[in-house]
Amino acid sequence: MSEEQKENLVEKEELEERKIENEEKKTNPTDELSKTKQELEETTDRFKRIMAEFENYKKRSSKERELLYNSLLADIISSFLPIIDNLEKAVQTKTEDEGYKQGVELVLKQFMDTFKSLGVETIETVGKTFDPELHEAVSSVQDDSLGEKEIKEEFRKGYKIGTKVIRHSMVSVAN
Repeated sequence: MSEEQKENLVEKEELEERKIENEEKKTNPTDELSKTKQELEETTDRFKRIMAEFENYKKRSSKERELLYNSLLADIISSFLPIIDNLEKAVQTKTEDEGYKQGVELVLKQFMDTFKSLGVETIETVGKTFDPELHEAVSSVQDDSLGEKEIKEEFRKGYKIGTKVIRHSMVSVAN
């Protein structure tokens, strides 16, 4: 076999290989399309899962931030509560100097307005039903005019932020 014949034979083999490759490509475009669709679906599914995880992370971190803020605020507010108690006692005390009494009332009102703007609420007591999550019973009295577990008297005010109790109310419970 001459060189020229060998070259022709190699060229024929290469042509046949190309034909086979082209035929495979022609017969399998749907396979390639289905593979591409499947890859796209997998990528889309992964993207959706990552987006859902990110949304959950944002919600969780927002709740954690809010809880931390309320906890810090409750700690700060609780340090002011003895001052509020003393101001309330000062307002209830009888005095002949009305200007002095009005001054104390204004300071107390400023404190209460500031508390209100921060979301701090007083816990309602007298006439309400005793709730151990909000109230602390320090005494019990028998009173037929009041209902079962009804609060008769408040000894110390309680405060809360949202659902978090800063300080429980000290109360006297009937029956």
